[in-house]
Amino acid sequence: MSTPKIIRAESLGEPTYDSPLKEDILRFYNGEAVACIDRTKDLGALENIADIEYFELAGPREKIFFNPEEVTVGIVTCGGLCPGLNDVIRALTFCSLESYGVKRVLGFKYGYEGLVAKYYHYPIELTTDNTDEIHEKGGTILKSSRGRQDDDEIINTLMHYGVDILFTIGGDGTQRGARDIVAALKKRNLPIAVVGIPKTIDNDVSLIQRSFGFETAVEATWDIITNAHSEAKAYRNGVGLIRLMGRESGWIAASAALANSNVNFCLVPEVPFDLHGPNGFLTHLRERLEEKEHAVIVVAEGAGQHLFDTELG
Repeated sequence: MSTPKIIRAESLGEPTYDSPLKEDILRFYNGEAVACIDRTKDLGALENIADIEYFELAGPREKIFFNPEEVTVGIVTCGGLCPGLNDVIRALTFCSLESYGVKRVLGFKYGYEGLVAKYYHYPIELTTDNTDEIHEKGGTILKSSRGRQDDDEIINTLMHYGVDILFTIGGDGTQRGARDIVAALKKRNLPIAVVGIPKTIDNDVSLIQRSFGFETAVEATWDIITNAHSEAKAYRNGVGLIRLMGRESGWIAASAALANSNVNFCLVPEVPFDLHGPNGFLTHLRERLEEKEHAVIVVAEGAGQHLFDTELG
């Protein structure tokens, strides 16, 4: 009989300490619940249950590996800016100190650079006092940078400051870096946990309903689209064209179009389209202009890439 393929989070070892949350929450997640990565409509194409990937749900555990009173937590933000970064830093700080009672929380400045000694970016200790109002500010109080750094030098810094758990907040490159740090830690047999927190306003992470920063990005489109509509209506056959972020995912564009009824056309990477022909986009645009004398188009930046492939052969 086939059994489901369950992908579980890696562990540093047997958890032996009681969670400090045991008196405060109603439910712990001890590995009994899983989330399915495949959409229901796609399951019919699979031959057996073993082809379906399941992931262990995240959440507080009843038993934990580290003794919280001895733990130093590290936080680093990498890559481009995203709405909500300071909210995440604040939440990690408050949860670590107040809920789990860890010894201290360190913020490493300027991305992975802050974890390499030669850059002299000394960490700052984060407290509930100095992070209390940071969610009201944009950017990241820990600054940021791009590019990878030497994994062994990063680990040396973590050991120097006694970091037991490192939270890496960032996108694809950041999480690939976190994966490499974990591989290097395994080689050196060091019990340091690395937790990746995905940073993407595109909302393009499977199994979660909404990534942080996504709502703010969609909200910011309202005035832009509304102004583009006013501009387009001011001219005969005026066209308002708004390009939004979304290289491989059209969540921002689609949500913006649903939120603002001034949008007439929405183009996203997930849905290929023709430019020419009876059902081509330009045909529909021409019909719209003949009828209303204006149009508003929202385009995710990755839409229509298949057209370039066709043109280039």
